[in-house]
Amino acid sequence: MTANDHLDYFKPQLVVIPCGSRKLGVPARSADMYVGSYHRACRKAADALQPDRLLILSARHGLLELDDVIEPYDTPHGAADAVTNQVLLEQATVRDIVGLAPVVALGGARHISLVRSVWPHVHNPLAGARGMGEQMARLAAWRKERDHI
Repeated sequence: MTANDHLDYFKPQLVVIPCGSRKLGVPARSADMYVGSYHRACRKAADALQPDRLLILSARHGLLELDDVIEPYDTPHGAADAVTNQVLLEQATVRDIVGLAPVVALGGARHISLVRSVWPHVHNPLAGARGMGEQMARLAAWRKERDHI
């Protein structure tokens, strides 16, 4: 069994993926804004889950729908102008998605911590991975396995 096998037993209502530091240089839909390989790998893995809803957690804007148009920005998680737990909870409350379950989050520790502030029981299939390289390998292997289900 792999670390992600437990995800094969349910269809998540929500998957939250991270934004990325590499972005287009012009305003764009959030689905198109983030062009880095890590974001793209998380997006492909999230799409393979076929969730009811997919959101991007932006360090600057918080929860983004794929069709939300945003300006390029340079705000990493943890920066003074980055989204906070409180803002994220307010956004989820306004969208009436706080009670969704199951919820899956793909991303690094800061991303997962923010998501967990709204959904404490979030599934984190990348937990225990040692660095981005191992996370990328897990995402690719998991996506390949899901393609054969």
